[in-house]
Amino acid sequence: EEGAPGRRGERGDEVPAERGPGAAFHMFVLMEDLLDKLKLLSYEEEALRRHNMRPLSRHYFALPTNPGEQFFMFCTLAAWLISKAGHPFEQPQEYDDPNAVISNVLSELRSF
Repeated sequence: EEGAPGRRGERGDEVPAERGPGAAFHMFVLMEDLLDKLKLLSYEEEALRRHNMRPLSRHYFALPTNPGEQFFMFCTLAAWLISKAGHPFEQPQEYDDPNAVISNVLSELRSF
């Protein structure tokens, strides 16, 4: 029966290959867009130099290379962006509990 639920190809989440050949590269495009936006906000001067960190590569978050380092960079950028938006937010430390850090970030974002 045409239009029956569960048929192949009706829902995009059932068969990932049917999303198109470019779907595998979508994360790289998103990362490049993110990097462009961070550069517009002067993240290198305001966030990275303060913490003595290197600039992000074009695919830093798109490829899982060092999850601990990537998580800390994410938390550093999140804290900086929250502070830049006018909400005072304490910079997380590298060895803080990841669950507590994420909980604090999410809690602060909900308060927006």
